[in-house]
Amino acid sequence: MAKPTNTFPGARKPLRKPGSTKPGAAKPEASKDHSSKPHSSKPHSAKPHSAKSGAPRPGASQAGRATFGNPKAGDAQSRSAKPDAAAKSAPLGAPTGEPMRIAKAMARAGLCSRREAERWIADGRVSVNGKLLKTPACEVGPSDKVIVDGRPLPLAEPVKLWRYHKPRGVVTTHADPQGRPTVFEKMPPEMERVISIGRLDFNTEGLLLLTNDGGLARFMELPATGWVRRYRVRAKGRVTPQDLENLKQGVEVEGVYYGPVEAAVDSVQGANMWLTIAIREGKNREVRKILSHLGLEVNRLIRTSFGPFQLLDLEPGSVEQVKRRVLAEQLGLKMAQDLGLAESPEERKARHTRGKAAAAAKRDEYDE
Repeated sequence: MAKPTNTFPGARKPLRKPGSTKPGAAKPEASKDHSSKPHSSKPHSAKPHSAKSGAPRPGASQAGRATFGNPKAGDAQSRSAKPDAAAKSAPLGAPTGEPMRIAKAMARAGLCSRREAERWIADGRVSVNGKLLKTPACEVGPSDKVIVDGRPLPLAEPVKLWRYHKPRGVVTTHADPQGRPTVFEKMPPEMERVISIGRLDFNTEGLLLLTNDGGLARFMELPATGWVRRYRVRAKGRVTPQDLENLKQGVEVEGVYYGPVEAAVDSVQGANMWLTIAIREGKNREVRKILSHLGLEVNRLIRTSFGPFQLLDLEPGSVEQVKRRVLAEQLGLKMAQDLGLAESPEERKARHTRGKAAAAAKRDEYDE
């Protein structure tokens, strides 16, 4: 197998982390949805809303299946957890059958966002057990009958995560007041409703993670999760090694404090420099502002990884789903169980009990 090479100009080192394996060629599968669509406040239907296709051009390389090496020390919640089996989602988006707020249940079912669900309730479009809801302050469980626009609430969608190679010139929003193209308009039409985990600026490119679950998005966005965001940066100007060393202590720019930043110069090309930057917070335009503070003018910014999830060779504009098993391992056992990606001890015990009962019934039948 050929060794991967860095596809970005001016790079000395491959983007792949040591110990990771080369991504295999992506194979189309019916179970993989590689796209997304914007939110809608219209009544839901069985078919997904139409969206402009953002699939790669015919013949474009599909290389770049995710490989996830061991994250660096300090990347919290990325410890390996091996679930016994993939847990199926339960009705109303509650993997363990516990009650949840009606807006959350509607969002987990893939109908709309929680905010939209609250508007739908205010408009009189939702009823529970035959009673029209007037407030979103209501909890529902698997035994409750929820009707939205005259139709039963669908089963909750399993939690999913996608890697998307965002190109320059698109915004990470569902609707742009300036009429600029959005990330979600570029998704294939078969993609279910998704949200982004964090954002990338209009002119920033690279890895953007997408999910159909708001709880997963909030967990991964939190600085407390400890996942590092890594960038390749081309900037005009010069900077001293001491300037970059000082960033490890954090820096204040225009009254805003930014936490520790790891930065290193990879190469120099004429008036430009290529750097590798690693941050943990992901504040608005953080990399650009910090480098501008050092006298550097950023003219290209590429995010290459978000925690253990890497861009690798994913083509610009392409989207690829992360395998359920890999996602569960990287989230850790507790979070995977909370999201229904792994069995809880109670679910595992119940499954074993059912298996023993079935085996005993077969033995009894054979003895007869």
